[in-house]
Amino acid sequence: MCTGKCADFIGKALIPLAVLSILANILLFFPDGKVEFASEGNLTPQVWFFHGIVGAGLLMFIPALLNTRLDEKGCCGNRCGMLFSVLFNAVGIVGAGYCFIVSITGMVDGPYCNVGNGSWVSPFKNDTISTQYLNLTGNYLFDQDVWGNCVEPNNIVLWNIVLFSMLICFSGAQVVLCATQIINGLIGVLCGTCMKNEVV
Repeated sequence: MCTGKCADFIGKALIPLAVLSILANILLFFPDGKVEFASEGNLTPQVWFFHGIVGAGLLMFIPALLNTRLDEKGCCGNRCGMLFSVLFNAVGIVGAGYCFIVSITGMVDGPYCNVGNGSWVSPFKNDTISTQYLNLTGNYLFDQDVWGNCVEPNNIVLWNIVLFSMLICFSGAQVVLCATQIINGLIGVLCGTCMKNEVV
């Protein structure tokens, strides 16, 4: 088994995940397909953290592109490249972890929305302000009856749940892939990039 080929596979898997993370984060800026909510600052606070664009997106291209270059020479790749791969994939884990944590927080706190009379709040957030607007006994994620309390943007609760869920899945997969490459890279550093026995 060649560690370079494994690195190449992981790198190619990280690229579409990074692109999808960027797209999901961009869509969070346009609930109901409208620009006005972003221009007026009426978005869920976590959207402004750019967690999918930067953390699981642009930052992820560094380890992804490096990983794909490790197999350019097949079994002749070098240990130094694998060492850099370990370091850059550690950075990838930090970026994906950042996206994962922010997305979880966005899901737990719920969307920022208009609950009527021009009042913009996070009605599902567990704090004293939100309790003025809802008598929520359980988690809003499992109680669709309370979703209607968000008057504007239209279907904002479902919009946030779907997109934050996607970002959680994408960043979680990135963490697993980067961690796998760190192990693979350490094997490449210690044993060389190809573990296939050469015929003399």
